Amino acid sequence: MAFKLYNTLTKRKEVFTTFREGEVRMYTCGPTVHDYAHVGNFRTFVAQDLLRRWLRYLGYRVVHVMNITDVDEKTIERAKRKRVGLKDITSKYARAFFRDIELLNIERAEYYPFASEHISEMATLAERLLEKGYAFIAESNDVFFNVLKAANYGRLSGKTPKHRLRAKTVREDYDEAKHFALWVACRRGEDVCWDSNLGKGRPGWHVECAALSLRYLGERVDIASGGEDLIFPHHENSLALCEAIAGEPYVRFFVHIKHLLWHGRKMSKTLRNYHTLGEIIKKGYSPREVRLVLLQGHYRRHLDFTFEKLDRARAKLKALDELLSMPPERSGGIRGEIRAAVQRMRSRFIQAMNDDLDVETALSAYWEFITEMREARLSEDEIKEVRHALLDLDRVLGLVYNTG
Repeated sequence: MAFKLYNTLTKRKEVFTTFREGEVRMYTCGPTVHDYAHVGNFRTFVAQDLLRRWLRYLGYRVVHVMNITDVDEKTIERAKRKRVGLKDITSKYARAFFRDIELLNIERAEYYPFASEHISEMATLAERLLEKGYAFIAESNDVFFNVLKAANYGRLSGKTPKHRLRAKTVREDYDEAKHFALWVACRRGEDVCWDSNLGKGRPGWHVECAALSLRYLGERVDIASGGEDLIFPHHENSLALCEAIAGEPYVRFFVHIKHLLWHGRKMSKTLRNYHTLGEIIKKGYSPREVRLVLLQGHYRRHLDFTFEKLDRARAKLKALDELLSMPPERSGGIRGEIRAAVQRMRSRFIQAMNDDLDVETALSAYWEFITEMREARLSEDEIKEVRHALLDLDRVLGLVYNTG
């Protein structure tokens, strides 16, 4: 069975194909490092880790880029409020993010470019868009992308511009009729600015990801991914920028992950209903248990996060650990029914994962097999066979590790 993946761009599941045979070029939107990431953010990052691991399991070479947003309104505002330098804020929370992904056993991307380290490339991209006629300079000296110049603007989100509205000030309300900023001119009293041929200023949010994607992955990307809230305006806008430079199609698949919920509402800092990984660890839960809860729901459905689910995850992981360390109960080779059970579980797991990463069905087969094997009287050879199968599939799940 071929791997099928839902494509937000076409609104359907498609057989997964790449621009280059055997290689996946993957761009995922990383954290904005103005605060600690919470488990709602990590729902997205764990789902993307599952996708990356599955692609590698299928034999693909994955080149994965995840940006670190350390220049935007949130980071600048946080630094002002704390009366410290921007780097003081962003370095602290970037370190916390990398510590948390290690605790959650999220595989490292090949590249983690920081926006602040690529300002010149972002300014150059804005210049190129001006030269090609896709952008204009407003009276404020900000550079804006003209969405009406993008032939297929709106095909990702369904939001298309209705008429031209020439922006004259910096605005952050992304009405579908408005253009968006590529370069924001430095205002009096502002100190987070860089010199460029466009004047002193800083890049807009969307040009950051576009420039980094083009810089690290080139003119074709197989997968672009993020939370569902990034479909518009961020992914619509960054796609328009990349295609204005590189041509179409720029992204083969868009993969978006549904929000994590807490008591039926989106977990978010705005609603103050979030939990960080550190807070959960202080309550006595392990990162493994958090990872398992975040894995259990299909990425295209909302997932409720509860402490009861963490308790159930603890019991499941205990069963897994006990089976992996179980001593043999008898001598002998591998019985036919044990070999058949292993093959049946692997087949169900692989079939489910090939169907748009149906990890719920895959995990159901995995846990049923664990229960069945714990009740069987296994020989030494059978234990080796069972352990090999579980650890092989754990290359996808990432549950067998020690974090304390």
